Amino acid sequence: MARRVQTSLLIAMAAGAILVNRSAAQERVDWTTKVTRQDVMIPTRDGVKLHTAIYTPIGRREPMPFILNRSPYGVLSGVDAKGFPGSLYAFRELIDDGFIIVLQDILGKSRSEGTFVMLRPPRNSKDPKAIDESTDTYDTIDWLLKNVPNNNGKAGMMGVSYMGWTTVMAMLDPHPALKAVSPQASPADMYLGDDFHHNGAFRLSYAMEYAFAMERGAEVKPFEFGTPDTYQWYLDLGPLINVEEKYGGAKLPTWVDFVSHPNYDGFWKRQAFAPYLTKVTVPTLNVAGWWDQEDFYGPLRIYELLERHDTHNQNFLVVGPWNHGGWAAGKGDSLGRVSFGSETGRYFREKIQLPWFRFYLKGQGKIDLAEATTFEPGANRWVSHTSWPERTGTAVKNLYLQPGGKLAWTPPAPGAAFAEYLSDPADPVPYRKRPVDPTLGFGGWTTWQVQDQRFLTGRKDVLSWTTPPLDQDVVVSGSIVARLFASTTGTDSDWIVKLIDAYPEPDPADPKMAGYQLMVMGDVLRGRFHQGFEKPVALAADAVVPYTVDLHSVDYRFLKGHRIMVQVQSSWFPLIDRNPQTFTPSVFEAKRGDYRPATQRIYQSVRYPTHLEMVIGH
Repeated sequence: MARRVQTSLLIAMAAGAILVNRSAAQERVDWTTKVTRQDVMIPTRDGVKLHTAIYTPIGRREPMPFILNRSPYGVLSGVDAKGFPGSLYAFRELIDDGFIIVLQDILGKSRSEGTFVMLRPPRNSKDPKAIDESTDTYDTIDWLLKNVPNNNGKAGMMGVSYMGWTTVMAMLDPHPALKAVSPQASPADMYLGDDFHHNGAFRLSYAMEYAFAMERGAEVKPFEFGTPDTYQWYLDLGPLINVEEKYGGAKLPTWVDFVSHPNYDGFWKRQAFAPYLTKVTVPTLNVAGWWDQEDFYGPLRIYELLERHDTHNQNFLVVGPWNHGGWAAGKGDSLGRVSFGSETGRYFREKIQLPWFRFYLKGQGKIDLAEATTFEPGANRWVSHTSWPERTGTAVKNLYLQPGGKLAWTPPAPGAAFAEYLSDPADPVPYRKRPVDPTLGFGGWTTWQVQDQRFLTGRKDVLSWTTPPLDQDVVVSGSIVARLFASTTGTDSDWIVKLIDAYPEPDPADPKMAGYQLMVMGDVLRGRFHQGFEKPVALAADAVVPYTVDLHSVDYRFLKGHRIMVQVQSSWFPLIDRNPQTFTPSVFEAKRGDYRPATQRIYQSVRYPTHLEMVIGH
């Protein structure tokens, strides 16, 4: 049976695997003393064979379970001098404990047969001949059980990013031997909150660079900008239509998909997990990072969807102080200049992940894991929760924007109605300090969310509101929503809201961090979608409009002496494409003349009380 080619999206999820490879290079392991390797071609039900590398621990006499990882990036990429891939390093604790590690190239990638189909939607269950990632996983596990000696008849599955997505797909119709899974940093909806869009705003640099790298030929080849500052390159690019006219974007299936589906239509909804996660089929350990620059929305959304159906307490969540895949191999004791006081990555792998698989696949030990386990930066401690967001011991409070750049827990008094700034598409606010190196270069991209926000000091198109120094710790533990009242002289606008921890200056507790402005959480809403993402509507110029900017959730402690800061701006470039600020049917159709400056007003009055709705914990 021939596999049908489906034009779909390419997901930029290689970062986690690359970070693992870097860690492996730093901490070398002589795998020849730990495992034997066997390369096989596993047949699936339609006759297509998938390349699979099997790593069996040396010296183990007891029957062992499998841990399966299915990847589109080539399981033998980044091999050392003896032919062992760097990605194997992420499984070292499991190997040492006696787990057989199975790495597989998915359909049509690297050494596997067939035609690659990105994000294959689940098959039609009524068609007995239909195939998808779930059936390929089922067939793989079945083959392993029958052909790999000394296995105990049980399998688990785990993976970061795209490999997290294949793990979720395996859950939809699992093999009876699949007893535990851990999807980590998996996307859940590519329009609402993951790699390519956030709340309808197009993530330009990430999406374009990945599409060009993956779709211009058989080999992954980064786009060559010819300049150290991609901010300037994207600015000189002009309207998005130039990607097609000047650089051949029309030849890239992914770019064609972007252009063809600018709104939240059936194309995007079919790729999202919401319609499919209707039951918990296998014990599930969801993993996310507070500063994941690629897929923070996804794992929390997957946990939320499964939790609605978790009648047997099998769905769990762990969130740590990590970037994308930052828990998979490194120590996790810091991110950028921010220290966490302990090796959080090692703690997760040894104290949570290993016992999880040991219990479900070996029947050893016990599961002593809370419903949700989160790391609380600021306090730098792990916290157990009975639910997520936590429903006990918390209270919802509003933090109001006040005249004079102040923040307070009380509504504004009568007085000044708004603060304003000029948003100019010809001079957009950079999302990180320039020069902005390429996204796929994995330089500043991996830590931009913890970069000191003081690099924006002096810009008049970024407004800030700040509390006085806190007289006691404030713990934000749960959902954060910005209720924004704003107007624009244009007919479309982006609204970016950031929650920031402003360190004291001087800071006796940590002199090196004195005055640091750490972004705790931030996100964007494209104004045209304030009434819904399916159908955009033009904004009425100068009209005050209520916007809801979902900042998702967090567990963070603002320490005594620190200040809470909120910033609002209308560009975040080139992470987010420039909003023309003139309504067009699609931003991909905007012409150069559509990009116009607009005066933005953020209201802070009794009638229009802009505020952040926050869950405050202990």
